[in-house]
Amino acid sequence: MFSFGKLVVVAAVSAFASAGAMTAVGQEPMRMARLEAQGFASATPQPGSGAVSKGADGHFWADADVNGAPVHFLVDTGATAVALTPADAQRLGFKPADLKYGYNVTTATGSSRAAAVTLASVSINGARLNDVKALVIADGLDVSLLGMSYLGRLTRFEATRDTLRFEP
Repeated sequence: MFSFGKLVVVAAVSAFASAGAMTAVGQEPMRMARLEAQGFASATPQPGSGAVSKGADGHFWADADVNGAPVHFLVDTGATAVALTPADAQRLGFKPADLKYGYNVTTATGSSRAAAVTLASVSINGARLNDVKALVIADGLDVSLLGMSYLGRLTRFEATRDTLRFEP
């Protein structure tokens, strides 16, 4: 069972974290257009294979179905847990007023507060896991991170030069 301590380290790829700007709720399409213009394009999914291709920026991006809604993740094996931006959490139905920010976290941009949540399901091109622990990070993330609370529960995940494959 995955449990969160009072201090959780959520790492982000520092080059990426410093490249973006903070995103406000409701600005998701504008943020994605800006990221794509900067070369941070979505990875091309490999249908049915539980795999994603490396993006033009050299990072692996995963378009997931989370609780029945789409979430665009930066795959980050250095992140302790799946980390959601407040905007993504709200789109998934987590009400900001209901979140209890009881955890101290460290991200690539510094310290923040986080609220623990459980995602009913996370599915990436057929690699589906249920009851995935996650953190909603109060501030400091430009994009949500697909961390080890998902990746570590897979039977296996394998990176090649151009593809990251997930096996549930």
